[in-house]
Amino acid sequence: MDRKSIIVLIVSFVLLMLWYPLVNRLYPPRPPGTNTVVSATNPVPSSPGASAVTPVLSAPASTTSLVRPESPEETVTIENEYARYIFTSHGGGLKLVELKKYPESVGCRDRKRASTNNLATLNTRAPVPAFALLGPDEFQGDGIFQLSKTGNGVRAEKLLPGGVRLVKDFVIATNYLMTVTLRMENPTSQPVSWPAQELVIGTATPISPHDDALLMGLQWYNGSKAEWISDSWFVNRTLGCFPGTPRLQYVGGSGNVVWAAVHNQFFSMAVIAPTNAPAPQVLARKIDLPPPTREQIAADPKTVAKPFGFQSAYVYPPVTLAPTQTVERVYDVFAGPKEYRTLDKLASRFRNDIDLVMGFDTGFGGAFMGFFAKVLLLSMNGLNALGLSYGLCIVAITIIIKLLFWPLTNASTKSMKRMAALQPQIKAIQEKYKDDQKKASQKVMEFMRENRVNPAAGCLPILIQLPIFFGFYTMLRSAIELRGASFLWACDLSQPDTVWIIPGLSFPLNPLPLIMGATQLWQMRLTPPSPGMDPLQQKMMQYMPLMFLFILYNFSSGLTLYWTVQNLLTIAQMKLTKTSNAKSAPPTPPAPAARPVAPPKKKK
Repeated sequence: MDRKSIIVLIVSFVLLMLWYPLVNRLYPPRPPGTNTVVSATNPVPSSPGASAVTPVLSAPASTTSLVRPESPEETVTIENEYARYIFTSHGGGLKLVELKKYPESVGCRDRKRASTNNLATLNTRAPVPAFALLGPDEFQGDGIFQLSKTGNGVRAEKLLPGGVRLVKDFVIATNYLMTVTLRMENPTSQPVSWPAQELVIGTATPISPHDDALLMGLQWYNGSKAEWISDSWFVNRTLGCFPGTPRLQYVGGSGNVVWAAVHNQFFSMAVIAPTNAPAPQVLARKIDLPPPTREQIAADPKTVAKPFGFQSAYVYPPVTLAPTQTVERVYDVFAGPKEYRTLDKLASRFRNDIDLVMGFDTGFGGAFMGFFAKVLLLSMNGLNALGLSYGLCIVAITIIIKLLFWPLTNASTKSMKRMAALQPQIKAIQEKYKDDQKKASQKVMEFMRENRVNPAAGCLPILIQLPIFFGFYTMLRSAIELRGASFLWACDLSQPDTVWIIPGLSFPLNPLPLIMGATQLWQMRLTPPSPGMDPLQQKMMQYMPLMFLFILYNFSSGLTLYWTVQNLLTIAQMKLTKTSNAKSAPPTPPAPAARPVAPPKKKK
């Protein structure tokens, strides 16, 4: 490759690395603010496939606070071996869930101070507690509830301005489960009309101050399919890069919301509606969270300066309570880690596919790739149960997959070598029929069939292994088993293996992607060139791994570990195939000696 081509490749790679920071600097996204509240005259933007909905509430209290800041707050805490639940009198709901078995962050530095590390939490710093009932001010009053303990639960109750008594009972159970019973009692002798209400199911919040919230959002299930709403839906960029018109509010469902969940990368709070009474609609708004102080940002530059969340709620239509009538709604709540074994048991118990909270079926390839993700996760957990670390589990699974595909890859390599040996004859046929491309292609295919060569054999192993790669990517994206699992210098296989931040550039140095890129370049050098390919195209293919290096540079180290081991195994296989072919090939007969050429006769 000449100098000009190398310069073009380097410039293209640098531009790819700087593309997203440059676009975000030139076209910064509009910050979410109080304008995210939709009024009765402002139409609600709907998602693709969402049904038409009636405009919902427009009270500012629905996205900011329920009570005045000077109102005293009372909290009640209950806990079990799994979690600690903190309830607040401001709204009479669940303020915070602390997961006792999971730290807030698991980086290398945090391992040294694990005893003082904060716990992972749900609904973190949310302005409104979960299970707050929102509506107009004349409906909810001052928002102050009376709290009391009831065995292994908490009761929040309040007499609303219209005379209706609102009672909420929270009872915790095992496996991160909780039962919530909401009762609306009309003790008067007159009917009472309630306006439309929002029952907040929680707010999706970042895991830690470093979380960029790319894997945070809302999921809901309609009985057959799960919808996933993330920040990209609200930002609504054109072609995924350029700024578009931000969406203000998501509303989905038409009386078929079986469950809804607010989640981040590893933790989720899912609220399951009664089986005989699905929620009418689910709603989500993007809201600002309290920003960090300047001192916190100065102490840790990786802290996100403008954190945000997704406040979500079930939307109920107006209702009229007859005299002495009581309306009761019962919800099952899961607030814990996205651990597939636990969620799979709950899915069997409730018969509602709550295991879709893992997000395996919502990425590229849908349920097809989700199947491979589940198989790989179960295999990894099975090997871990035998005593292997999760890093060694990834290595072992990669070796097993390579052994399974060894015959196919070996046959592909031999076919490519035969193709390279037949290249002169193929060129001769193409030159002979250069005026008739159709006949030239036909003759080339006949020649390949006669010599038992398949031109697609080189691509077939790669195509077959693509579902496994995407399954690994989908599984490693949200498998909490890898959170905090270490391997060699990588302290957390669910995050990039950053060992150093380059000063001044704030650019992370990740060794595993660099090793992956080097092994892939080595592999491409050993791969026989495809027949008929232009020399410039062959050079470009040899440097294609630089593109994968850019794509996977900031991915989880578990994924780059799989790719690196797979590259090394492929190189070893190509070396073995080359050695075995050299031993089995018959010796080349010596070339006949050249006859001496007589000198030309001189003319007389």
